[in-house]
Amino acid sequence: GGRKAERKKRQRMVKKMTNMIQNAKDQVAQLVAASYARAMEKGLLGTAQGKIRGSVEVPKDSRNGDYTSNFALAGAKALGMRPRDLAQILCDHLDLSGSYFEKVEIAGPGFLNFTVSNSWYGDVLAAVEAEGANYGSSQALAGQKIMVEFVSANPTGPMHMGNARGGVLGDTLANVLSRSGCAAWKEFYVNDAGNQIAKFAHSIYARCMQLTLGEENYPFPEEGYHGEDIKELARGFLAQVSGAFPGETAQETWESAMAEYGLRINIPKMQEDLRKYGIEYDQWFLESELHNSGYVAETVAALTEKGWTYEKDGALWLNTTALLKEKFLREGKTQAQVDKLELKDDVLRRANGFYTYFAADIAYHRNKFEKRGFDKVINVWGADHHGHVARLQAALDGLGLDGSGRLVIVLMQLVNLLQDGKPVRMSKRTGKAIALHDLLDEISVDAARYYFNNRVPNSPLDFDLGLAVREDSENPVYYVQYAHARICSLRKAMQEEGASLPAMADTDVSLLSDEAARDLIKQISQYPEELRLAARDYDPSYINRYLVNLAARFHKFYHDDRIKGEAPAVRDARWKLADTVRTVLENGLEVIGVSAPERM
Repeated sequence: GGRKAERKKRQRMVKKMTNMIQNAKDQVAQLVAASYARAMEKGLLGTAQGKIRGSVEVPKDSRNGDYTSNFALAGAKALGMRPRDLAQILCDHLDLSGSYFEKVEIAGPGFLNFTVSNSWYGDVLAAVEAEGANYGSSQALAGQKIMVEFVSANPTGPMHMGNARGGVLGDTLANVLSRSGCAAWKEFYVNDAGNQIAKFAHSIYARCMQLTLGEENYPFPEEGYHGEDIKELARGFLAQVSGAFPGETAQETWESAMAEYGLRINIPKMQEDLRKYGIEYDQWFLESELHNSGYVAETVAALTEKGWTYEKDGALWLNTTALLKEKFLREGKTQAQVDKLELKDDVLRRANGFYTYFAADIAYHRNKFEKRGFDKVINVWGADHHGHVARLQAALDGLGLDGSGRLVIVLMQLVNLLQDGKPVRMSKRTGKAIALHDLLDEISVDAARYYFNNRVPNSPLDFDLGLAVREDSENPVYYVQYAHARICSLRKAMQEEGASLPAMADTDVSLLSDEAARDLIKQISQYPEELRLAARDYDPSYINRYLVNLAARFHKFYHDDRIKGEAPAVRDARWKLADTVRTVLENGLEVIGVSAPERM
């Protein structure tokens, strides 16, 4: 009866099973608060009023316990006591029965160091067993509708390396956010209007002229797109119009037909490349739709109505300077700091009546918030767009849409592609870009997805093609997948011997008491926290680092703690732990879009 009562008490103290680190931290705070109240009742703490405050951390060195709190240091001054004396009183009045902790020690100037008991280790494994593929998920963002817009490359050429990094970052970030309980939406914004498309059409036209008249008889524009793909589109277009080119009609008419043809070929190719890369979007949103529906004009009119525009030199301008000043003052900059900034206004509608890309971008984001009701919008952009971030947020503020609070921009640095340790040069304009489909002919989708998500987005990424195809522990994606395959092989071997995996209720966790096993369970417990941090910081690379650490601790455990051939109770407890690792590896690999092979 006593054990059952203790278990019930422990369950009452646990708010949720899934984040066992947070549960333990919360429990430390509850235990210390209860101890403080007992000591106060006995008159041991004077007449001080109010709550005792402090924090709970996981120490870097486990010799300082599994959790450490500074409550005694934080509360000593208010109580007029020495921290160590207060720590002793708190320690004397702690009741650990039914909790996750087996002992508390005082360290240094007055830290309270808590050591977890078997019950905590058992509940970590029980949480994974109960939640399976949902382990680590939370409801932190429940009820929110969040869009992640990523890649959004110009459809004027093949997908390249920069798109490859943005693709996996955006896709994985959306997966991470959906694990936090929100409705995540993946979107690609197709820039099928404006200058880039005009340049695209002009390039195809020039190649068509060269194919018809001879290369030496028609100059190719210096600013045009020089890639082989443009020549291919020109050949395809000429074959389609079968000898009608060049005709009597104006160049403009031909270029309009060529742009339409080029987009009809290129957009499905982009979709195919991204599908091969494991990315499926909820929507491909066309910029042209914003123009054709009059939504860009309507958005600019709304800004004018609110007093944020003015006319000059025949063009309509956004008073970006005033909007940014308001934004920066709201965010805590001083007037003097704001006055020093070199701010400038933006053209929304040119003198020729055409709307700028910035006007379309404001309209697109107004569509996201106002028309489609997203609570938050996250865009993954190249670092070269950093100057555009505050301007777009401020424009949305001007529309009353709280762009500063609801639009998040994740800026991504460039990829340095290496082959045999030497950089591979890339230039999109000269056509020497490494296309995504070429890259995926060289390495697996798993390796590409893993490596492009392997660094914080705002740090440059070195991608070594040689390392990505190695089949050894130097290659992190191989190392993590091998851990999963190893556990699958173990399961098969155990089943062939007639053993069956025990339920957690039938597993003796006290048999998992050595350092390798305990470290492994602690690493398992960290997964919900890593998912939370990845969502908080918009940085899915947390999951990559976590998986490598989990695989490393598993390989050590597997080396140190024999499973096959041990006494049944020991064998079953160790096998249960290994199989729990398999579940978490599969879960994490799924988040980053990498397969979890059963054999390697």
